[in-house]
Amino acid sequence: MDFFPIYLNLRGRDCLVIGGGDVAARKVNMLLEAHAKVTVVSPELCDSLAQKAAKGRIAHRAETFRPDVIETPALIIAATDDMAVNRQVSELAHGRNIPVNVVDNPELCSFIVPSIIDRSPIVISVSSSGVSPVLARLIRTRLETLVPSSYGRLGALAAKFREKVKAHFPVPESRRRFWEQILQGRIAEMVFSGQDKAAEAALEQELQGADTAKPQGEVYLVGGGPGNPDLLTFRALRLMQQADVVVHDHLVAPSVLELTRRDADRIYVGKERNAHTMRQEAINDLLVKLAKEGKRVLRLKGGDPFIFGRGGEEIETLTANGVQFQVVPGISAALGVSAYAGIPLTHRDYAQSCVFVTGHLKDGNVNLDWNGIARPNQTIVIYMGLQGLPSLTQELMKHGLPPTMPAAIVQQGTTHNQKVVTGTLETLPQLAVDAQMKPPTLIIVGEVVKLHDKLKWFKPGAEQDVPSTAAFIEH
Repeated sequence: MDFFPIYLNLRGRDCLVIGGGDVAARKVNMLLEAHAKVTVVSPELCDSLAQKAAKGRIAHRAETFRPDVIETPALIIAATDDMAVNRQVSELAHGRNIPVNVVDNPELCSFIVPSIIDRSPIVISVSSSGVSPVLARLIRTRLETLVPSSYGRLGALAAKFREKVKAHFPVPESRRRFWEQILQGRIAEMVFSGQDKAAEAALEQELQGADTAKPQGEVYLVGGGPGNPDLLTFRALRLMQQADVVVHDHLVAPSVLELTRRDADRIYVGKERNAHTMRQEAINDLLVKLAKEGKRVLRLKGGDPFIFGRGGEEIETLTANGVQFQVVPGISAALGVSAYAGIPLTHRDYAQSCVFVTGHLKDGNVNLDWNGIARPNQTIVIYMGLQGLPSLTQELMKHGLPPTMPAAIVQQGTTHNQKVVTGTLETLPQLAVDAQMKPPTLIIVGEVVKLHDKLKWFKPGAEQDVPSTAAFIEH
């Protein structure tokens, strides 16, 4: 985050704008909408600003900028076409700890003006940290279609009842749930359809009949997918936004975790090789404990919770303890990573079946049904197999697969850090070492790997390609 997003209360406060052209006029309009007292310093004014000055809406100092015009404004905006003046304004403001914005010069700014969607009292701002105002404006335009103007009236209704609801629900968690029900249900729809009076009456009725008892807890077992947040389901995102506590493991991508509610408590229970933060039994008990405290608990797992995610064990414990739960499947690592690597798991010319196995070592060995796995015309997908890759490939060759069988290993698949290494059963272990592959990885073995070069479509970080290993490694 290059800039900390913040909303300033400028009502009745002095603000200084240096410059009198059209660009300055746009900034003045925004300040006036925030009820600021605006002084413009410029020898001349554009028509828009001249009209405002004539009507007394702004003060005008008809002069060129001098350092002594800066006294103690709440903020300063420099919008002249003279870079030397803009830089001088910036330096003076920074020296006096006055927030300053220099239009189209982020490096001179202590704050930037975002693209705004005004649904007062709801205000949404979109910023590109000053690097692409056009992109921010395009995003704002898209959001405009998703946030109708009636959201402002809905916000006003909430403001009207804020103190009443607070008095009725002294416990913040109960209050939050009440508002979530109101703002996503029939009362919100009344406001959207213009029935403001009916909505107000219905809200009053809901408040009088609301139960102030401690809310009942619930667990959401949600698959966070293979890493790319765009692959989350709508339902997963909705539950992620309403959970009070997030219990997550190390396979959940940071970009996915960031989509959870910001004020939710986060508990890391990751289990990595030789570094188990919490045993599975303790995680199960924790979910029960939190739910029985009345919390909505998000158990967020990488991939799909029922594919090597031990989700079944967790809901067994929840069921035994009478805890309500929901399960939201996620795109598994096998499906997502193989698709982004351009390796179809089945293909009528190469593979008519696919098997998922875990390559996790126990006591230095991998105990699998090798005869059932090492079959012709079958794709093998191996989870957690990086450490045991030499043993895995040796066992597969020992049980009938040829050393020349195509194989691939994919690191951080579906994300912009994806790296794909392709080779054969015989060569893949050393290729993985040479490429310095690190978890999380997925290994794919089978004739379908031959299709990678033809079907690869996702090419993140192409500038990172290493020419000497281009035949085997792609980023």
